[in-house]
Amino acid sequence: MNERSIRVLEFYKIKEKLRKYAVTSGGKELVDKLAPYSSAYEVREALEESREALELLIKKGNPPFEGLHDVREGIERAKKGGCLNPAQLLYIGTMLRCTSRIQEYLTRKEEEESFLKLEDLAYILTPIKNLENEIENAIVSEEEISDRASSTLHNIRRSLKEKNSSVREKINSIVRSNAKYLQDAIYTMRGDRYVLPVKAEYKGAVPGLVHDQSSTGATLFIEPMSLVNLNNEIKELKLKEQAEIERILWALSKKVKDNSDVCSSNMKILLQIDFIFAKGKYASSIDGMMPKVNEDGSFNLVGAKHPLIDRDKVVPSDIYLGKNFSVLMVTGPNTGGKTVTIKTVGLLHLMGMSGLLIPTRDDSSISFYREVFADIGDEQSIEQSLSTFSSHLTNIVGIMREADRDSLVLFDELGAGTDPTEGAALATAIIETLKERGTKIIGTTHYSELKGYALKTPGVENASVEFDVETLRPTYRLLIGVPGKSNAFEISKRLGLDDFVIEKAKGFVSEENMQFEDLIRDLQEKSIIANRDAREAERIKIETEKIKRTYEEKLKRLETTRDKAYNEARREAKEIISAAKDEADEILKAMRELEKFGISGGGRKRLEEERKKLKDSLEDREKALIKERENAGEAIEKVTLGMEAFLPSLNQKVIIISMPDNKGEVQVEAGIMKINVKLKDLRKAEKTKEEKVRKKREVKLNLRSVESRLDLRGLDAEEACYRTDKYLDEAYMANLGEVTIVHGKGTGILRKAINDMLKRHPHVKSYRLGAYGEGGDGVTMVELK
Repeated sequence: MNERSIRVLEFYKIKEKLRKYAVTSGGKELVDKLAPYSSAYEVREALEESREALELLIKKGNPPFEGLHDVREGIERAKKGGCLNPAQLLYIGTMLRCTSRIQEYLTRKEEEESFLKLEDLAYILTPIKNLENEIENAIVSEEEISDRASSTLHNIRRSLKEKNSSVREKINSIVRSNAKYLQDAIYTMRGDRYVLPVKAEYKGAVPGLVHDQSSTGATLFIEPMSLVNLNNEIKELKLKEQAEIERILWALSKKVKDNSDVCSSNMKILLQIDFIFAKGKYASSIDGMMPKVNEDGSFNLVGAKHPLIDRDKVVPSDIYLGKNFSVLMVTGPNTGGKTVTIKTVGLLHLMGMSGLLIPTRDDSSISFYREVFADIGDEQSIEQSLSTFSSHLTNIVGIMREADRDSLVLFDELGAGTDPTEGAALATAIIETLKERGTKIIGTTHYSELKGYALKTPGVENASVEFDVETLRPTYRLLIGVPGKSNAFEISKRLGLDDFVIEKAKGFVSEENMQFEDLIRDLQEKSIIANRDAREAERIKIETEKIKRTYEEKLKRLETTRDKAYNEARREAKEIISAAKDEADEILKAMRELEKFGISGGGRKRLEEERKKLKDSLEDREKALIKERENAGEAIEKVTLGMEAFLPSLNQKVIIISMPDNKGEVQVEAGIMKINVKLKDLRKAEKTKEEKVRKKREVKLNLRSVESRLDLRGLDAEEACYRTDKYLDEAYMANLGEVTIVHGKGTGILRKAINDMLKRHPHVKSYRLGAYGEGGDGVTMVELK
């Protein structure tokens, strides 16, 4: 994308706003590098990521990035064998903790909606709990090591506390006994050693080592001889403490080095997720929506707003191009919003093609253009001695050289700055030339000749920015299909110009031009109503179809849930009946045991009657369940030996091993048993999902040789996915267990496309990036089902 258009359309201001929402410096760097993508596929992928981030922000709130810093420099230092300081280790520990939290945040729970793009990124994240816990235990803050870092450090610090306590007790005693020789009855520290502030004239009265003196020389700071050994011991302990701290830092740095590849990968993914959520947060601030991306040069921006204008003041416009016309000429008075309109189109396309959601309604679409050219504003250059017209024409020459059918060109006041007649003719020739190439064009103009050109030329359409003559103010609404009026006479009259002057002015205007202006007014009233009704009908139709699809999906889910609940209830009912029968048998057995010890036979007879009632009731219920299952299945009309069938009374599948006899019975094999059943009691067996897959695999088994490695390097994402899908089918039929997909490292786009496909491929059981010696990040190892 050419830099001039990006500057003129003020895309850099969008990036400045977006940058504020990134948490890490690395995320801000990704924002700084943001530019329109080079393929429609990448645009759709990036837009989907932004949409998912916005949805997650709405459903779950902000992702847990608390305390995350960019630790790439620290990881690189550890990788080279350097020792990290406490702050660097603390930030790496925080990054690892953030890795676990972000993975949990992005992992879908059973009842939650899927967010495939972000879930794929979360899948790549690899928490390192042991290193995270060790750093958390060892590092308290950016400058402090915890006592828990090692038992040696804990013992050293405990000894230090004891020694310091002893020194303080002893020096307090010395202060009290030598108070008359001291400037103040206190002790102080010099170079980690306890000293007394002794008056210079009493230097010999307090034996010890002089460490310092006051600026006036009146006070000497003396370390009493009786404290020298204790101070030496404290100094030794502090040296041991520092040595142990360095050992701990080296040990942790070594573990970071051992896990540097995983740490680097996690940091890279976290920065990418930070960048994606920055896009989601910015989309929330501008009420952004995900547009559909066309590749035929057409777009339809519904309720489009310029993202840099105050949300409370900006006026939404419906702007469309490319279906019935490829050139749109916008006319209207100055300050009416013509330039804002074409800037809105250009900027929203730059945003959309960079993966940012745009401030429109949700049924909008953009087009993927390889170039967006903009000739907007006064580019007059004193240094180059160029006039306004010359400057614009220089830019237009560059546009004419490069624009093609995959380009969008935005002209502001095309042909202005020179003789009106020649300027209008030149503007018409430029538009006609670009139109013949298939270039999509939106231009603003004041020339009536261009209005007429748009009226009579197929593929060119007029548009205007509305002006309220009553209030003498523009409404900033765009009216497509209607050429604009200058309204000079009406405005002059409202401002107080005498009627006779206005009438005289009208006399200088040809009758044809006056009729043309009146025709415009009539057209405007009719066209506005017709276009509004047509577009509203189209919008309602789209919304109705969307609602219909939503309710069809809900109905399908409801039926599935109902069937599942019904089957579960029947299973539970059968289990209850079976348990009740077992309980009844147990009761009868117990009563028989009691009868042996003297219970009368009459009691037993009554018990038998009650048991029979219970048994009959339970059997009736069980028969009802069996009958329900029988009615649910499909009856068998034609019998073949060896065919599989379902026997509802046993609730299992059986094999028919004889033809029906004169009683209508067949012999079936149920496990190790052979029994006779009536043919009418059997039902057609339904194959389970696993059996269908197995049978399909057996039928389609292909014993021809298939390579266990597929090289995709040099292919684009679409071709690579097609090749991979075909290859996985062949590998699956050849019964290969694991295959290697070689995609190379590069920018990671090809790897991401392949991983997206593998995640949903029916033959793939699991996949992972290659380990050391297998190809690393340049290959993906795929395990087949």
